[in-house]
Amino acid sequence: MAKAPPPEARHFDAIVVGSGAAGLTAALHLAEHGTVAVLAKGDLADGSTAWAQGGIAAVLDAGDTVAAHVEDTMVAGAGLNHRPTVEYVASNASAAIDRLAELGVPFNPGETVSERWHLTREGGHSHRRIVHVDDATGWAVSQALIKAAQAHPNITLVPHMAAVDLITHRHVLHERFPQRRCHGVYALDVKKRHVVRFVAPATVLATGGASRVYLYSTNPDGATGDGIAMAWRAGCRVSNMEFNQFHPTCLYHPEVRNFLITEAARGEGGHLKLPDGSRFMARYDDRLELAPRDVVARAIDAEMKRLGIPHVLLDLTHLGADFVRAHFPTIHARLLELDIDCTQVPIPVVPAAHYSCGGVMVTLDGRTDLAGLWAAGEVTQSGLHGANRLASNSLLECLVFGQAVADDIAAQTAQNSPRVKPWDESRVTDSDEEVVIAHNWDELRRTMWDYVGIVRTDKRLERAAHRVKNLRKEVQDYYGNFRITADLIELRNLVTVADLIVRSARRRRESRGLHYSTDYQAMAAEAVDTILDPVMTREA
Repeated sequence: MAKAPPPEARHFDAIVVGSGAAGLTAALHLAEHGTVAVLAKGDLADGSTAWAQGGIAAVLDAGDTVAAHVEDTMVAGAGLNHRPTVEYVASNASAAIDRLAELGVPFNPGETVSERWHLTREGGHSHRRIVHVDDATGWAVSQALIKAAQAHPNITLVPHMAAVDLITHRHVLHERFPQRRCHGVYALDVKKRHVVRFVAPATVLATGGASRVYLYSTNPDGATGDGIAMAWRAGCRVSNMEFNQFHPTCLYHPEVRNFLITEAARGEGGHLKLPDGSRFMARYDDRLELAPRDVVARAIDAEMKRLGIPHVLLDLTHLGADFVRAHFPTIHARLLELDIDCTQVPIPVVPAAHYSCGGVMVTLDGRTDLAGLWAAGEVTQSGLHGANRLASNSLLECLVFGQAVADDIAAQTAQNSPRVKPWDESRVTDSDEEVVIAHNWDELRRTMWDYVGIVRTDKRLERAAHRVKNLRKEVQDYYGNFRITADLIELRNLVTVADLIVRSARRRRESRGLHYSTDYQAMAAEAVDTILDPVMTREA
């Protein structure tokens, strides 16, 4: 039977890869100037945005200042942040909150006439500045943005479309586009199992982070570093990949391994305790449970190793049952399903991989090294987070940079799109060994957890580098011989990101923020980004 011809290329004015806060914010602004396709590799709300519990940081209280927000961000980031970026994001935070409110996000109202919204406080913040929707802020933001995008006539939402690689000058059929440029993306239609060409003069990566490279993570399954890996393969530099934030309080439970207990639980007065009921944070930081996440995560890790215990406890019982149910209804309800009543007993918690502070290098406009390609959100290294992200700055970054990207694209001179080569499957077959993907996935994530976790050493990183190198070769050989699947796309990207993380960690010979090495425990006098350039890397 004759093979069906490849599907026709789909042309738009802009393509956004990712349907979270960054992607949909960019799409809604871009749609005022032209047609936009938004690709999601699963359902539209499957990404990390919908999982965010705590809230969004912004200066909304009369006693707070943008300067204080900037300083808190710089302190948490161990001085590696780029101050102009931090000032830009903090200055635009309140406007971003106003836009979400206009879209219908039902932020918790203030408790007095003078307070527009209720503000909570989280670790590392010197003021109450976290606006929230109970303990399910991300879900509320996601639903509002999706609803607005669905209603816009210029936006085409395309779920179950897994991006494979960026379309660059190498994929163009004629000579009018010789310059190095992005022209869109090849994406696998997961349900129909064929690759589609999405072509546009502007492409935005908003694919989120890569925390699923670790065995234990608070992130959804799709956080596999797709945008970072695609941009790297297309020739973009990445930076600070060694800074992986481990959230201090992920639920420890045999049936549930990625349920996050929000930072706000400690911000509102929760206590971290050992099994004997004693508190321990005073031994590590004067700020106790309100210390930045890297400090709290290392403290928990140290206590677990010191005592040989599988978890510590987060105690909310002293706050009162009514307070806990009112402030953390989602957490309370989910824990009750697991027979844990957090109004009566402490919650067992462990650190888990939570956020990628490094990523594709971008300017304040969200531009990457590749013309025609922009990026926003966790996929990037914008300079906002430095060596450690301050709590509730993540959704904020998505909102501010999503608009910045759209504004910059709208200001560009219109570009014609070229004819693009169809996806070539002429030399591959269907796999009869898909078990290899599952085995390599497990080995990769366990290697990263064991050797590139919260505390690192040169010896552990050397072992990780050796194992990841072997896995990269196996995965690349497999990728070159068999038709792609969604799982293979993710594994290929994960092993690329793992290599970038290990390579970056081996270059940083100090302890700073989220990168803590027992071989180099002091922090260097000068804060310097770790920049990897694929053009200068023979293995890329």
